[in-house]
Amino acid sequence: MTGRLPHNLRSDARDNRERILEAARAVFLADGLDAPIREVARRAEVGQATVHRHFPTKRALVAEAFADRVRECRSIVDEGLADPDAWRGFRHVVAGLFESWARDGGFTSAVRSAFPDAVDFAGLRASSLTAVAELVRRAKATGHLRPDVVVDDLVLMIMANSGIRAGTPAARVAASRRFAALVIEAFRTPATPVPLPPVPRLTPASTLPV
Repeated sequence: MTGRLPHNLRSDARDNRERILEAARAVFLADGLDAPIREVARRAEVGQATVHRHFPTKRALVAEAFADRVRECRSIVDEGLADPDAWRGFRHVVAGLFESWARDGGFTSAVRSAFPDAVDFAGLRASSLTAVAELVRRAKATGHLRPDVVVDDLVLMIMANSGIRAGTPAARVAASRRFAALVIEAFRTPATPVPLPPVPRLTPASTLPV
């Protein structure tokens, strides 16, 4: 029993750390980066001292919570690059990144504004763009991606996707899925129509400017 104690302590510490990160992402997405650490601790069901033991500063906690977002997005790009069918891989990346950003809810932008030096944003962006550029090159070689598409076109579409506003997170994700399908069809050559996802209800009819 005594021999198992150090392992159990390490396991408990890992569990606490994961709970804290999960709680931090939920709290910061819901309440912004000004949310107090005590709210993160409450949601994670640990004491504030436990949070500070794992993450001495809010900056450290935010940076690690953001790192999870980076890993998710990079995993999507890597999966697309690994697909032997480059056009299918390209579609996977568009759909995956758009949905990931829709679920992000502005968290990444808030991190960039509040803690510009906490993460190497420029390095991450350059690395991701290099990977996406390679995927675009491969997708063009299949003949399915328009030959005049450039990486900046995809960046523009990602920026447009991040501007989607909806009453609920679910509606924002639904709108992002439809937008991704539209973007993929716009990038396809020759244009071959395919069914699009259902139209999401973004705003009440009474608010439309008509």
